[in-house]
Amino acid sequence: MSTPGRGERILVVDDEPSIVDAVATALRYEGFEVDEARTGREALSTVARREPALIVLDWMLPDIDGLEVGRRLRERGFRSAILFLTAKDSTESKVAALRAGGDDYVTKPFSLAEVVARVQAILRRTGSALPGDVLRYADLVLDEERHEVFRGETLIELTGTEFSLLRYFLLNPRRVLSKSQILQNVWRYDFGGNSNVVETYVSYLRKKLDATGPPLIRTVRQAGYMLELGRD
Repeated sequence: MSTPGRGERILVVDDEPSIVDAVATALRYEGFEVDEARTGREALSTVARREPALIVLDWMLPDIDGLEVGRRLRERGFRSAILFLTAKDSTESKVAALRAGGDDYVTKPFSLAEVVARVQAILRRTGSALPGDVLRYADLVLDEERHEVFRGETLIELTGTEFSLLRYFLLNPRRVLSKSQILQNVWRYDFGGNSNVVETYVSYLRKKLDATGPPLIRTVRQAGYMLELGRD
């Protein structure tokens, strides 16, 4: 599998110049084209001029916080993947990042190698070529070519990571999938990923799906998760 990097554009947003410089330098070393911003408003205007493949976005910014930047970008139709940088490591904070359109998060302090690995993993799962199939289970339909998900007649808005996670479930209906299998096949980390990220993203995907019908994703205690209709 090829490693993302050559020519893809990344926007790094943080109000600490040392962090921007370090992250941008590490990403440029991997072959990415990198833009930089120090405030939320600067980030919004930069994306409007030239939408990047991915945004490394600090949660705490001096004017508009990173979550609000993410929400505004999604409301305006921008599809750039978002990797949040945050000092907050609670489940509530992670879910807030998802609601703001985030695809993943890194908690401070972090290593540059981890940031680069997360960026590459996000771009592989959100930008990989799909065969254009329509996957179905019960009243759930995922159209790979159009990148749309419907439950019945209702369109369900998903981030790139949520879409990839649901696709993996749909490719394996009624089969128990362990957290390690999900990490390897959806996140595709090049290092030992934290299984807590799976719990957080499954929880939020489940809430979106269950809002329009009976439960679809079941927790199998001490084993993993299963796409199965009508069970909690």
